Amino acid sequence: MTTTIINWNVNGVRAIHGKGFSQIFDDFEADIICLQEIKAKPEQFPEELLHKAGYELYVNSAQRPGYSGTAIWSRVKPKEVVTGFGIEKFDCEGRVIGLRFDDWELYTIYFPNGGADLPEGGFARLDYKMEFYDEFLKYMKNRRKVCPDIVFCGDVNTAHKSIDLARPKANEKITGFLPCERAWIDELIAAGFVDVFREFDKEPDRYTWWDYKTRARSRNVGWRIDYFFATESARPRLISCSHLTEVMGSDHCPLKLVFKT
Repeated sequence: MTTTIINWNVNGVRAIHGKGFSQIFDDFEADIICLQEIKAKPEQFPEELLHKAGYELYVNSAQRPGYSGTAIWSRVKPKEVVTGFGIEKFDCEGRVIGLRFDDWELYTIYFPNGGADLPEGGFARLDYKMEFYDEFLKYMKNRRKVCPDIVFCGDVNTAHKSIDLARPKANEKITGFLPCERAWIDELIAAGFVDVFREFDKEPDRYTWWDYKTRARSRNVGWRIDYFFATESARPRLISCSHLTEVMGSDHCPLKLVFKT
């Protein structure tokens, strides 16, 4: 049996609903759909998204209105649903939601931006981002002791290598491509987590985010900052992973993973 999982930063679930998300949702024909940056509480979701036939919806909203948040629709009933990882200054932003099944676990994460999401810009939240990274990796290592096969997906807000963005030289001092941010992904992989997309596609020009303001998508001047990761023990269960670049509605494109369950 296989399970198809979609991972997408939608930049606001209400905004994308107005761009045909309900039909896009159906067209995915996915078993599980993971969203980040939903910017809404459950009572603010459009009615047709709250009650998608055959799916159960799980939401972890930020306390701050119109900000952050994650959601998962699943056809597969989990044995447990978890939100956050027990640290209030992170959990209040609704960045983590996970489903635990009998022999594997799935988490979707909206990792913090290093500063661009705040009015003052700069590196205002870089320390917060790096601490979140470190605490999340600790959490994953601990969960792996309980359940070896783990998949997590989301907007990591960092391009790993020069191949993962169109203009690496021009952005090497910009948050999202700083040495400390990239080093954390090195640490994650060294700890036994697989960058799933790169298992299947090692070519350049494979991006998941494009700047709206400069109309970068039409020129494919982008960044690969959205990922699926899996534990090494789950590697034999990875069937395929792709970027759905033809799907519009957000400044990010969806990712699709087919996973053996």
